Amino acid sequence: MDLQLLASVAVFAIATTGTPGPNNMMLTASGANFGYWRTLPHLIGITLGVATLIITVAAGLGILFQQFPLVQQLLKVVASGYLLWLSWKIATARSARFDSNSESRPMSLFAAAMFQFVNPKAWMMAITAVGSFTLSGGDYWHSVIWVAVMFMLCGFPCTSLWAAFGTLVGRLLSSPRAWRWFNGVMGALTAGCLFFIW
Repeated sequence: MDLQLLASVAVFAIATTGTPGPNNMMLTASGANFGYWRTLPHLIGITLGVATLIITVAAGLGILFQQFPLVQQLLKVVASGYLLWLSWKIATARSARFDSNSESRPMSLFAAAMFQFVNPKAWMMAITAVGSFTLSGGDYWHSVIWVAVMFMLCGFPCTSLWAAFGTLVGRLLSSPRAWRWFNGVMGALTAGCLFFIW
């Protein structure tokens, strides 16, 4: 891939991974509740999950949506249900800082990676990236790998900013009531991502 095409992939990756969506809302909440370092597996999981999704779409799974639109609608329903459940978990989470009985913990690397397969924004990024930036013929898989690598290189810093922002917010919240409000707002914003899905 030439530098101009790689730069285009980078701009697209930054624009899509750095803007609000389910991943970034959850990372902000996780950063606030658990700190940046405990959120790191969640960050790595998102990065690896998006790259894996790009490769999976390039291998032909994206064509499934074109041939069977019902599958895409089913994915939307499943994703919406899962997103609402995650939103509820965020909104009702107790802060470990004020509640020693809190069983809350950050999302694991594996769970974050698997979430990308029901995250409609991640599907949009993967399908658009593969459709727009891959080359034809013998250079196809070479370009697919470069697209996935660029998403990892650009996506990790962008999503890290959301986790770092959450960590900063967490340091400013000084009462159980403030934590409840924050978690409620983050849960509502995560649920609000359904607007973009539908």
